[in-house]
Amino acid sequence: MAMELLTPDVAVRIDTTVGYDSRHPHALSIAFHLLAEDPVVWRVDREMILIGSLQPTGDGAIRLRPAPDGGLLLRLGSAGQCAVVRCEQETLGRFVRDTFLLVPQGTEERHIDWGPLLASLRR
Repeated sequence: MAMELLTPDVAVRIDTTVGYDSRHPHALSIAFHLLAEDPVVWRVDREMILIGSLQPTGDGAIRLRPAPDGGLLLRLGSAGQCAVVRCEQETLGRFVRDTFLLVPQGTEERHIDWGPLLASLRR
C-alpha cells in the first residue's frame, strides 16, 4: 500500500506494508520502507483507525484524523518531531474491517499468547 509523507512543500510517496497478526489482535503494523535497510514499523490500534476516519482521535505519539479529501492523516511521533502521513481511508478501512472478520471485536483476549508475559513475571 502506498502512503504519502506530507512535507511543507510536497507530498512524498512511501511504500508501506500493512500487516495484521492475530496474536497481537488489537493493532495493525504499518511498515514504512524508507532509505534505510530495515523498515520503520509502527503499531496502530485497529479501532483507532476506524474512529480516526470519522473524527480526530489518538493521544501521545499516534494521532489520526480525516483528511479534507477523504483520506486519513496519521501523525506519528511527538509534537515537534513527528511525521504526517496520508493514506487512502477506504483502502486502510477495508483492511481493518477484514481483521474484525478474523478476530471479532470483544474476542481479542482469546488470541493473545500470554505465555511470554507470564514467563517474564516468574523470573
